[in-house]
Amino acid sequence: MQTVQKQLVTDAEHRPIAVQIDYNDWLRIERQLKMQTPSVPAVDLSQYAGTVRLTESPLAYQTRSRSEWS
Repeated sequence: MQTVQKQLVTDAEHRPIAVQIDYNDWLRIERQLKMQTPSVPAVDLSQYAGTVRLTESPLAYQTRSRSEWS
């Protein structure tokens, strides 16, 4: 594994908000990620459009589910 020189960017309260790296390091990282990521064939999901039938509104489900946590 190669070392990447990085610079931490902070806000006014010195909280980290970003990291800056050299552009050449970024290009190398992108190439490595592309080599590691298997290509997944596109799937046509239009055949499933309108097939889900809900018995309850999503908001009602979320409210009920969250009330079970407490």
